[in-house]
Order: sequence, then structure tokens, then C-alpha cells
Amino acid sequence: MREYDLTNARWTKSSYSNGQGGDCVEVADGVPGVVPVRDSKVADGSVVLVAPTAWTGFVAGLARRAATD
Repeated sequence: MREYDLTNARWTKSSYSNGQGGDCVEVADGVPGVVPVRDSKVADGSVVLVAPTAWTGFVAGLARRAATD
């Protein structure tokens, strides 16, 4: 598996994060070929690398679900 240097990654916290230690995820942009995702409460922890097409489908599915709620 290829390794990615995420030292200078620009992490963005989910707009659904509540700032009170709840379920928070961060996504990094600017990493070619993958979408890095991590738990914002454990910034030095594990990172899940998701294929861009899979991430796009995931986000689209969330948007569809939010539209029906």
C-alpha cells in the first residue's frame, strides 16, 4: 500500500461537529488520489484513506438522506 505524507494536510472539521466532544470527523484536502478522514478528537491517531469516487458517493448519499429527513 502506498504511504501518504499528511504532515501538511489541511484538515476541515465536519459542519455537524458540535464542539462538545461529540462525534467529530475531519477531512483533509489537497492529497492527490485519496480523501483522508480522521477522528478530530484523536488528531494524531489513525487516518482512513478513501478513494475520491467512494467519498463523493458517500457525501451524496448523506445529502439525499438529509433532504428526506
